[in-house]
Amino acid sequence: MIVVNEEPLDWHEGMTVRDVLRAKNYRFPMLIIHVDGVLIPKPDYDTAPVPDGAVVQVIHLISGG
Repeated sequence: MIVVNEEPLDWHEGMTVRDVLRAKNYRFPMLIIHVDGVLIPKPDYDTAPVPDGAVVQVIHLISGG
């Protein structure tokens, strides 16, 4: 089990940041992702592992005037 934005999510072996985004249906193009407090760069979403018990924060960046 992991926690994504304070909500539980079932974990599976080999889970990546991209898997988390798909599971939570996050599609917004401008996201900031932290796994256990570590910033994950966008190019690493497909390979960055999410360990069992991780706390994941997904922040949607919104800009405007």
